[in-house]
Amino acid sequence: MTTIKDSVHDHIAVEGVAAALLDTPPVQRLRRIKQLGTVTFVYPSANHTRFEHSLGVYHLANEALAHLGIEGTQAERVRAAAMLHDVGHAPYSHNVEEIVYRRTGKYHDDVHDLIDSGPVARALADHDLDPAAVADLVAGDGELGQIVSGELDVDRMDYLVRDAHHTGVPYGTIDAERLVRALRFVDGDLVLDEGNVQTAESLLLARALMNPTVYSHHVARIAKAMLRRATQRLLAHTDVDAAELRRMDDCELRVALRDCEATAALAHRLDRRDLYKRGVWAEMAAVPEDLFDADQTAIADHERAVAEAANVDPDAVILDVPGRPSMKESSSRVLVNGEVRRLSEQSTLVNALRAAQRDQWRLGIYAPAASAERVGNAAVRVLGLDIDDTRVRDVRPGVHATLDDFN
Repeated sequence: MTTIKDSVHDHIAVEGVAAALLDTPPVQRLRRIKQLGTVTFVYPSANHTRFEHSLGVYHLANEALAHLGIEGTQAERVRAAAMLHDVGHAPYSHNVEEIVYRRTGKYHDDVHDLIDSGPVARALADHDLDPAAVADLVAGDGELGQIVSGELDVDRMDYLVRDAHHTGVPYGTIDAERLVRALRFVDGDLVLDEGNVQTAESLLLARALMNPTVYSHHVARIAKAMLRRATQRLLAHTDVDAAELRRMDDCELRVALRDCEATAALAHRLDRRDLYKRGVWAEMAAVPEDLFDADQTAIADHERAVAEAANVDPDAVILDVPGRPSMKESSSRVLVNGEVRRLSEQSTLVNALRAAQRDQWRLGIYAPAASAERVGNAAVRVLGLDIDDTRVRDVRPGVHATLDDFN
């Protein structure tokens, strides 16, 4: 058994298959992938890694298994899935995941091809575990897959607490131990036991508050958009393919971007934190319906049209259209008077948080500081944005060089 001191859960005892997996290259690679990607441009202390998070998920999974009375091979399979649940992440975590998916058809939770051979497969075989069965649990398949990936999964419980701790933002603070102790299975569904509606709401509220403050902070989004632009160019102008990119770590990607002539300028901007600025920051009500579902080709066409209207280089315009707001946690299940109900059916808080999500949603148009105002004005015309003073903020370049860039 190995005992590891953790910044969130104190001492974590690692044994069995998890200990065997700990020093395999795919798991050790997670030491070199930051949990929050470009959020470090906003919160400098947010330097925690996917490796730390994986240990935390393993710890909480172990606690949940003990509480639920699950033992033997089934339990070891879940422990392995918890330790391996993030090995499919590309560098910078979710920041370039869509790029990888468009070219490989794989998201980070599809790890079948990554654990079916090599040292991970050998470690699993030594503990009589089938890699395919473990990979299925990572994807959330089956009853026990809900522990690792579901509406009440231990993944979410760990990252909210860990991200809040390392950013210094208090909103993600939840009682993970209580959540774990309240778990139970009812007819194959993982639910929270009686008297835990507020416990479920705390998870929902934490996620809703962390999103605009941390995960979708405008500076993190701008840096992410620049990183994506550079990564797309790297794939277009070099021999690097998406499968190779998927196995890089953060440092390897940054070096590759610096060494490629087509991406070096953006890479150096990221190195210096010389980020683009907001030309437009538009609310959902201001955005034409067709923009919400625009694919990558359509986005590129819009960027070129805005650049032409603003008389700037097409490279100077980035259009950032987030996905439609969603709230997966609202479908979590709780026991109320002996009946399993979805949280959205039981909690009046859900509708308020959904409305808040829509209010917080923003379309962004980014450009270098010198041209941000011109690009913003052109984007309003070209994209048909229906804006007024209440729907767009910080169009002027000078507004951006403020403390708001950092907080």
